[in-house]
Amino acid sequence: MDPQQMQRAAKDHLWMHFTQHSRYDTEDVPIIVRGEGAYIFDAEGRRYLDGLGGLFVNQLGHGREDLAEAAAAQAKELAFHPLWSYATPPAIELAAKLAALAPGDLNRVFFTSGGGDSVESAWKLAKNYFKLVGKPLKHKVISRNVAYHGTPHGALSITGLPGLKQQFEPLVPSTFRVPNTNLYRAAEITHGLHDGTDPEAFGRWAADQIEVAILNEGADTVAAVFLEPVQNAGGCFPPPEGYWQRVREICDRYDVLLVSDETICAYGRLGEMFGATRYGYVPDIITSAKGLTSGYAPMGAMIASDRLMAPFLESGEMFAHGYTFGGHPVAAAVALRNLEIFETEGVLEHVRENAPAFRATLERLLDLPMVGDVRGDGYFYGVELVKDRETKESLTADECERVLHGFLSKELYAAGLYCRADDRGDPVIQLSPPLTIGQPEFDEMERILRDVISRAHALL
Repeated sequence: MDPQQMQRAAKDHLWMHFTQHSRYDTEDVPIIVRGEGAYIFDAEGRRYLDGLGGLFVNQLGHGREDLAEAAAAQAKELAFHPLWSYATPPAIELAAKLAALAPGDLNRVFFTSGGGDSVESAWKLAKNYFKLVGKPLKHKVISRNVAYHGTPHGALSITGLPGLKQQFEPLVPSTFRVPNTNLYRAAEITHGLHDGTDPEAFGRWAADQIEVAILNEGADTVAAVFLEPVQNAGGCFPPPEGYWQRVREICDRYDVLLVSDETICAYGRLGEMFGATRYGYVPDIITSAKGLTSGYAPMGAMIASDRLMAPFLESGEMFAHGYTFGGHPVAAAVALRNLEIFETEGVLEHVRENAPAFRATLERLLDLPMVGDVRGDGYFYGVELVKDRETKESLTADECERVLHGFLSKELYAAGLYCRADDRGDPVIQLSPPLTIGQPEFDEMERILRDVISRAHALL
């Protein structure tokens, strides 16, 4: 197809995800045709810095022949076979590799098709496990406000974003929300109890609300707590010092499973293979996807402790759950090569060495009156936009539609930066670039952001 034919076909036949299609009544659909390193190219040949890693996915950059060759070699050998009572060498090798990399006794790997499926699998495992060990009432889940955990009905029920849920109700019952760790909004979250000047105290308070929720529901009914190492929705909320240790203590006290949802945070995003390692805690389950293959093939993984597998090893027992494409041999081969490259090219070390410079470069934007906060960790950041820096007054819904979506998103892209302008929570610009970039790309991001945000401020 030529570009005009592709535009017509896209508008007539392609149902894009999370997309207001009416926006393309008068505009062209952006069509991305190629990637090279940290950059993507559209159908017109224009180049854009991939400031979001696709969708928090591309760790090693675009156009890597070594990953493509791994996929081709496996497809020639064995393109597909399910893991339903059978195994394949790539799935076995990848499971062993992930078990070796995961913290503690997280030695059991259940492959899925993606992050939402990993979350779905974790909740089903939690409920099934407690039934098998004689605690059948434990089925409820606690998660955080504004947190996003996926689109399947169970994962969406755990999600703390009403605007993404209401149109699909009724959802799965028995999910409950607690405060997140947005230090910038600590005074609002705690109703004035904490103002954010003592991050550790605020973190302790936020963790303690999990205990309150468990006790309110009854500890004998709560199965799991689902939390991201750094919460994505709302714009990258890192945990205050001691937060995760207190959460682990609470979960242990009430026999509640701690699920670390690392769909975004695993595989180098925070400078470690897993976010749990970055913050020094051992969960009962890690849910993951995205960076596992750097986006070169779709794949997710739920990594569980030996303890959770134990009841299913009894005669006649089975976890009656699975996915046709879970552990797909081609995807597993790509993941193995991806993780090998992490080691041979020192990707984790590169992120740890360059993360302070990434933060410092983005923090230069704090001199702009519209930038209220820059927060995140590793190569994962959010830039919060405000109307008034002194009062932290946020944009209204109308201003978000007009300025954030109507202007910022388009202008950032037109200026050569692919990233995400998001208002699930307070308005933010999210950045999650390939883990291979350095100071030149940091400077390019900052330059484009500075120009477009400065022009956006004039529209308020």
